[in-house]
Amino acid sequence: MIEKESWKFCVAPMLDLTDRHCRYFHRQLTKKARLYSEMVTTGALIHGDKARHLDFSEAEHPVALQLGGSDPTELAFCAKLGEQWGYDEINLNCGCPSEKVQKGAFGACLMQETQVVIDCVKAMQDATTLPVTIKHRIGIDDNEDYGFVRDFVGNLFANGVRVFIVHTRNAWLKGLSPKENREIPPLRRQIAYQLKKDYPEAVFVINGALKSLEEVETELKFIDGAMVGRAAYYTPWLLADVDARLYGSNIEPVTREQVIDSMTEYLKNTAMDFHALRATCRHMHGLLTGLAGAKTWRRLLSEARTIEEEGSEIFHYAYARAGWADQKDPLKEDEMWSY
Repeated sequence: MIEKESWKFCVAPMLDLTDRHCRYFHRQLTKKARLYSEMVTTGALIHGDKARHLDFSEAEHPVALQLGGSDPTELAFCAKLGEQWGYDEINLNCGCPSEKVQKGAFGACLMQETQVVIDCVKAMQDATTLPVTIKHRIGIDDNEDYGFVRDFVGNLFANGVRVFIVHTRNAWLKGLSPKENREIPPLRRQIAYQLKKDYPEAVFVINGALKSLEEVETELKFIDGAMVGRAAYYTPWLLADVDARLYGSNIEPVTREQVIDSMTEYLKNTAMDFHALRATCRHMHGLLTGLAGAKTWRRLLSEARTIEEEGSEIFHYAYARAGWADQKDPLKEDEMWSY
């Protein structure tokens, strides 16, 4: 039984961004949001270091594993691995438009191969008891025919898929970079609304250019859930209001000092090399966005020498140098959306 509330607010899978350190940081800001791994290819799991790709902290739940691939047997193997590792969901990427992904015959190009996707889904469903979900686009290249995405979703719904994450731009497979694919094809959010009307028993999560919780609240009038990507990563403090604003939580909101304390303990208690330490620092660049001292904070969290010297105390050090040591968290509720 699918609980629609489970997908009310999600942080998007973002390649090279939403690794385990990023997700742990985001979990300090919101206990309710559903978190997604960056896309992991079946080849990386089958032939690579499984633990490096799959390990995560128990604190990250609920957390989904996004897979990239198009071979049913390989995807089934990886879905089973995901369940063994403790993930809460297996998500198949049918939305990435990059040429590198296309060469692997997966991502957005799979929308043109519905039967392949069905075969992959069936294999994963047979291999795991976890929900198998789909992240997809609303069209390919200049094809804006609603029937294309309607039939894609309909065929998968008929084969047991109940959660669809809809990026409401077309994917251009030639001529646009992944970044341009997030910006140039027009947003057509009404397509997601229509899919919800046509398949009311399914859960639909809207994705694409959502930048604030105000926008999310508007979308939730028409759709089951919203997935936020870059805004959650580059202005992460918006996540601090998710639980109260979208889920009605009455738990005292977290402060930046509490987040910094938690992340300092995380650095102390998690075995990580210098590369992982720098990555964790990078994920926290946006914590002071919109406040005095944000530039100093970002600079210090970017300096390899400073990170190496300060080690697990890097966040306390940078916070003090940014001018916020021994002060209460400066952000007031009525200022939360000033940036």
